[in-house]
Amino acid sequence: MVQSILSRYLDPDILGRLAGRSLEPRGLVVGTLAGHHKSPLSGFAVEFAGHREYVPGDDPRHIDWRVYYNRDKYFIKQYEMETNLVCHLVLDVSASMRYGEGSQQKLLAAAQLATTLGHCVIRQGDKVSLATFDEGVLAVVPPASSMAQIARMTEHLDTIKPVKKTRMGECLSDLAGRMGRREIVFVFSDFFTDLDGLEAVLQRLRFAKHEVVLFQVMHHDELEFRFDGMVKFRGLETADELLTQPSELRKRYLEALRKFNDRFQEICHRNRVERVVVDTSRDRAEVLVDHLNQRSLLNRGR
Repeated sequence: MVQSILSRYLDPDILGRLAGRSLEPRGLVVGTLAGHHKSPLSGFAVEFAGHREYVPGDDPRHIDWRVYYNRDKYFIKQYEMETNLVCHLVLDVSASMRYGEGSQQKLLAAAQLATTLGHCVIRQGDKVSLATFDEGVLAVVPPASSMAQIARMTEHLDTIKPVKKTRMGECLSDLAGRMGRREIVFVFSDFFTDLDGLEAVLQRLRFAKHEVVLFQVMHHDELEFRFDGMVKFRGLETADELLTQPSELRKRYLEALRKFNDRFQEICHRNRVERVVVDTSRDRAEVLVDHLNQRSLLNRGR
């Protein structure tokens, strides 16, 4: 049973294509375990970082005697501790995420991306959590770094029924209050929400020094609006219906979508938040490989 659930969200071929790649934070992280990432805190372990002048009470074992002989002053060796990364995966499971058939359904695509990313994080020895929300926070799977965490995550995902509206700002604010500082937060959603409310919570997350990445998961129909003939559109989060010729709406729809996305991108840029647009018809591995490659390039360029 567990194996069949895992296979719905994890593809061995995709995991193979991601093998050898790691998720590195773009800022320094704080954690409680020895891990792979530099901490902003100075300590006396792992990697030499520099000197500071000795003050009474410092452990004399960390005095650099070579510097003392050259400068006739006491200096303490300082080191950068390496810590674990804590990665929070936050998934919108509101009714609008139900759009699409089969593997191209938005919710399934978002869940597969989140689970695969979580697998990569755990494989490198770091912690991952999962939270789901619609009108409220539905569940939080607390951070853990064992592969059993993936089973816990997928078992929860398999119980989701996307039938309610979303209150993204309030839910993300609730989740932000449960997080520490200097962690990484991935949010998977179509982001059809109040952008002012979203910006307020993004500012809160950034103030807490979190790195924030928004995966905007969209069906190809939503991006291109290529429908033929007479079509009846039904609201997923409302009871509204519209029978129309899509060709008459396409230009205005695409213009409205462009304006929405332009404003969304401005908010992300203003708050130093990364936005990744995902077409559900695109290969999942390509999406994640491109994202991890871009992160690696930016980290090397820092």
